[in-house]
Amino acid sequence: MLHKPPSDLETLGADIRALRKSRDLTLVEMAERLGRSVGWLSQVERDKSEPTISDLRQIGEVLGVPMSMLFGHASVPAGEQGYVVRAGARRPMGGSTEGLVEELLSPDLTDDFEMVHSTFQPQSEMQVPANRPTQEVGYIISGRLDLRIGDRSFSVGPGDSFRIRGEEYQWSNPHDAPCVAIWVIAPPVY
Repeated sequence: MLHKPPSDLETLGADIRALRKSRDLTLVEMAERLGRSVGWLSQVERDKSEPTISDLRQIGEVLGVPMSMLFGHASVPAGEQGYVVRAGARRPMGGSTEGLVEELLSPDLTDDFEMVHSTFQPQSEMQVPANRPTQEVGYIISGRLDLRIGDRSFSVGPGDSFRIRGEEYQWSNPHDAPCVAIWVIAPPVY
């Protein structure tokens, strides 16, 4: 039997559920934060109800993701949905306030991991160290990146890779060129 790829709306509900679970929020907790019923949120997650743009904005705020992450499912040919993400159709993730631009390479957030294309702008740095309950592996495509993982410091460049396992980390790009990296994060957190 052939697997039918999900529609854009079906992917939206699955992504919302995956994001909610990655933040350890129950349906009840998230519904309360949204000021909506548990039934409504359950229907959205099961693709039985389509949220409005205002709903998506509020859901994004509760989950800590840009609204574009939720409705950014580009028009994808039916045969590619759930399988291929074209370079011009990547969904933006997070914010670029610290000089980091991230795009989702995975078709959606329903897998046990997510794959992210990250561009660290020249002379940028992470202001506050992060510590997530994840395992992350990064691969540097171009440029250089300085990392602090736990109490160790590293400088990585093209072809180098690194791993972070639930440790506090911080990055900086004190160089004059952008650094481009691919990150794999498990479980998905965006």
